[in-house]
Amino acid sequence: MYTAVVTVTLRPSILDPQGKAMQHALHDLGHGAVQQVRAGKHIEMQIDAASAEEAERIARQACEQLLANPVMEDFAVTVEQAEGTPAA
Repeated sequence: MYTAVVTVTLRPSILDPQGKAMQHALHDLGHGAVQQVRAGKHIEMQIDAASAEEAERIARQACEQLLANPVMEDFAVTVEQAEGTPAA
């Protein structure tokens, strides 16, 4: 069993109104040093696979098919052995 962690972010060329709203709110709270905020999605999946490579392939396919919009978003995948499961 593997844990895949997926981070989905808007591409740099895409405007991020949610991130801009957060930046303004942070400035209002006295965090003027914050120069830019970009919002994204953090997704964790438990994947029953024979190897870390297979788990990563499955996670990437899930991103390409559903979890990320290929026109507007980029994604990154990391895979680790799930806690409490023996190493393959």
